[in-house]
Amino acid sequence: MTTDWLPGLVLLECSGGDWKMYVECLHGHFENDFVHSAPSWPGKRVGLKRHPEYLGKSATFWHFISEGPQEAERYPDFRRCERIGWPRPIMEDFGDTIPDAATCRVVWWRNERRGESRYVLALEDFSYVVIVADRERYVLPWTAYYVERKHQRDKLRKEFDAYWLARKG
Repeated sequence: MTTDWLPGLVLLECSGGDWKMYVECLHGHFENDFVHSAPSWPGKRVGLKRHPEYLGKSATFWHFISEGPQEAERYPDFRRCERIGWPRPIMEDFGDTIPDAATCRVVWWRNERRGESRYVLALEDFSYVVIVADRERYVLPWTAYYVERKHQRDKLRKEFDAYWLARKG
């Protein structure tokens, strides 16, 4: 899998190892990609999940750089942080046609989580995922994360295969 079409990683070292400076650097990337202009999406506008805000930054931003089940208790995920520039180009590469994992840079499928329809966009090797909530007239980038373990990538591939197999039958 090649990621040369995606922006380079944004490393903590670029901020001299200072966490607060790094968060501001990451947020600058996020603002450029999602606040000052929005990515394209077929037939819908792209919004942001703003609340709950933390330190004046939207929930979407925090979901792009941290993980954890409780909003107030999320913790940094450096793999997410480093890839802050990836969600927008992945969303813009999305096409609402049937993806071919052998030829597409980004594959996708839909799933339901807590009664909400979501798009799952993944690099063709399932190593990075962007989740986009479908709200009928608009979509919300929900989270994005690096998939480190092979068994997790295999699970995503199975979801992808099952989704498209069900649509062919």
